[in-house]
Amino acid sequence: MPKNILLPTDFSDNALSAAIYAIKLYDKEQCTFHFLHSSVIKVSLMSSMSNKLIRVMAENARKDLTELKAKFEKNYANENHSFEVILSTNDLHSSIEAIAEKIDIDLIIIGTKGETKAQEIIFGSNTVNVIKHAKKCPVLVIPNDYDFVIPEQIAFPTDFNRVYGDELQPLKQLAELHNSKIRILHINSEDDISEAQKQNLTLLEIALENYNPSFHWMTNYNKKAKAIQDFTEDLNINILVMVNYNHSFIENIIKEPIIKNIGFQPTIPFLVIPRK
Repeated sequence: MPKNILLPTDFSDNALSAAIYAIKLYDKEQCTFHFLHSSVIKVSLMSSMSNKLIRVMAENARKDLTELKAKFEKNYANENHSFEVILSTNDLHSSIEAIAEKIDIDLIIIGTKGETKAQEIIFGSNTVNVIKHAKKCPVLVIPNDYDFVIPEQIAFPTDFNRVYGDELQPLKQLAELHNSKIRILHINSEDDISEAQKQNLTLLEIALENYNPSFHWMTNYNKKAKAIQDFTEDLNINILVMVNYNHSFIENIIKEPIIKNIGFQPTIPFLVIPRK
């Protein structure tokens, strides 16, 4: 069955780069890519705008979407791919929720910052809102100016404090695309985990036994962000994967996405899996 990939776009270079990454990641897979543009006009502004101006703005957005679709059909598509466009007047996360009710979306792929290019933030407001509100669908975030690299190495940090179930499906599916190696990262010594954590580690090994994962231990790190950053650089990791649990590292990022406060700046694609 073809996959449905949702590509939110504000027509920025970052959004374009994320869409190109999506095409290349799923090069050999049957997919329908849905370009979504959310064009919200604030209520406070609507009173000062004529109906004609509002219609013109909507028509321009639809024209931009149509041109974007034509560009991808001409320059990037192959026989496995088809494209659709969606124009919404709701905010982005509400639009995504409505689309998910109608279409079985497998993955959302979005740029880190869109038209916002502030260097001090990790994710732009649209990306933060998508991650916060995507309850059923994983979100793959693509950094600014990131060129596609075959994801040979995938990192999956975990504290072994829970038993994983369906949350692992997006990780498995991602690894299957290019026969990627899964590197399990724990930020502590192997000798310092509890019996419950050891049991969860064993269950994780069993759940991923067909993917031949390797397990890695990062010791002497006070900050999780620094450990993850060093690990991804040292092992040439191509995609970072994490589950968005309560009080998780991801939750800290989206609460306060300021680089200097978190000490983390993603330089590779980052897959966020919603908790089940």
